[in-house]
Amino acid sequence: MLIIIFRRLLQAVLVLLFVALISFLIFRFVGNPVESLLGQEATVAQRAALEEALGLNDPIHIQYADFVWRALQFDFGNSYRGALPVAELILLRLPATLELALTSAIFALVFGVIAGIYTAINKGSFLTNFILSSSLIGVSLPTFLIGVLLIWIFSVELNWLPSFGRGEVVSLGWWSTGFLTSSGLKSLILPSITLGLYQMTLIMRLTRSEMLEVLRQDYIRLPRALGLSSRQIYVFHALPNILIPVITITGLQVGSIIAFAIITETVFQWPGVGLLFINAVYFVDIPVMSAYLLLVGFTFVIINLIVDLLYLAIDPRLRDTELRSEV
Repeated sequence: MLIIIFRRLLQAVLVLLFVALISFLIFRFVGNPVESLLGQEATVAQRAALEEALGLNDPIHIQYADFVWRALQFDFGNSYRGALPVAELILLRLPATLELALTSAIFALVFGVIAGIYTAINKGSFLTNFILSSSLIGVSLPTFLIGVLLIWIFSVELNWLPSFGRGEVVSLGWWSTGFLTSSGLKSLILPSITLGLYQMTLIMRLTRSEMLEVLRQDYIRLPRALGLSSRQIYVFHALPNILIPVITITGLQVGSIIAFAIITETVFQWPGVGLLFINAVYFVDIPVMSAYLLLVGFTFVIINLIVDLLYLAIDPRLRDTELRSEV
């Protein structure tokens, strides 16, 4: 078991180094940091001094190693716009993105699993057909259009929920949260539904298909023949056997939620990391773009690592298969 965990960690480190390489290439070769920091009117001496201070005269492999070392210390340099540390800008906006992603993931997982199990158990009912038909909206419509429609219905027409911003927040040290205020909770509803609707649809359809497949197996028919109640069969025999594919898609979708919150944050003007990245692209703020790419890559790698370890914990057969493959 320890060998498998070590191999997974080694693979994660290699992927992170590759992501760091891409991020470094963007930082180093997209645009000219000297031009961005000094402008076109700087003297040759000023340019040479800044190149030396930034380490741009060092060999590429030395620059890459220095970039990785500074990234491990959460040091991504200063933003070209405002000259503030990039790490400070990310930490300022990270709570908003994480709270939005967490709310969206919980919404997608809870409603997706419940709807998937219900539609698998109650095939052909009116509510099942309605849920399956409505779920096509989450797959077909683009995220920005769903957000605009929700704003039009619940903000413009009904005036129930705010259409932009994060509402009032409470500072807990460096962390700012909207979970502790009513306006903060109201502001979360529309963006979290917009961001999580597509993921909820995927989880629901996967859960339904896996549940239908499991209910046809012999180990489900036997408890039914022995007189166990339907609830016992669904909870203790069917549900555990659909966990692995559901965990897989859920883990991958959580990474997607964080990575692709850009559109939702732009539509709702949510002050998160995604909106920071959009502004950085607009102003060609290379350090912020590079740090965002590294952050997203790190998120995906860590989530995939957690999913792999959950595989091994849930299904011992996977551990046996991997150990036999090494012998």
